[in-house]
Amino acid sequence: MKFEVSSNLKISPEDVSELLTMRGVNRELSPIIRMTAPADWSSKPIFEWPMGKELFSSWILLFGLFPIDRHKFFFREIDRLRGFNEASSSFTNKVWQHHREIVSNERSCRVTDTVEFQSRLPVLAYVLAPVYRFIFKHRHQVLRSYYGW
Repeated sequence: MKFEVSSNLKISPEDVSELLTMRGVNRELSPIIRMTAPADWSSKPIFEWPMGKELFSSWILLFGLFPIDRHKFFFREIDRLRGFNEASSSFTNKVWQHHREIVSNERSCRVTDTVEFQSRLPVLAYVLAPVYRFIFKHRHQVLRSYYGW
């Protein structure tokens, strides 16, 4: 399954790196989901994380409290100004590809999240697809509330 969500944001290229931190990720996901990270990773911007190897596992917490999945982070590409290409997996999904593309000009940017996933139980993908779309639409609504027009 694959889907895409985009937003135009009023954020300068210098400030776009705020979109690439665990704090930023959790702000986008709140209050629906929170992702855990070891202290070494949660305080480090994603663009400083190494690529090409599994980094750590993160609990996906519903409402920040209830564990619903365990996500293993793996990044193929990370660019401070242009986004990232994540190729991770979880208990639920054997494939989780999340590409965040950031296209900036002098005073604004367009953020596009493209997600492709393959559930370990194929029928589960049909249940999860609308949930994941909802969560990413929520993420973009939060982004627009912070950096919108």
